[in-house]
Amino acid sequence: MSDSTIQAIQPNPANQTQSIPKLTELSALELAQALSEKLTITDRDWHRLKNDRKSRAREQAAVALIFLLKDQPEEALLRLQQASGWLDRSISAPPCENHKPQRSSMNAET
Repeated sequence: MSDSTIQAIQPNPANQTQSIPKLTELSALELAQALSEKLTITDRDWHRLKNDRKSRAREQAAVALIFLLKDQPEEALLRLQQASGWLDRSISAPPCENHKPQRSSMNAET
């Protein structure tokens, strides 16, 4: 392989640092929002992680931090209670809309 081919394959760290801001340049709110985005369960992962208590608690705790930083303590408390509920097993995921049992037509008439 020639040197130019190797350089084309390897990422250039100088270019990467220009597009990614340093953590010290971001506000606490921006950092919390980035964390929340990272921890949010995507549609693709929903079925796999919907009952994962740690994942759900992390997701809620990250959102709570955003509300705290936006000076909305009531909303933050609700999310922290949700996170706590996932961890202490007092809440669980509702059934998926696509997998709820369908009522038969005979049951619907009664």
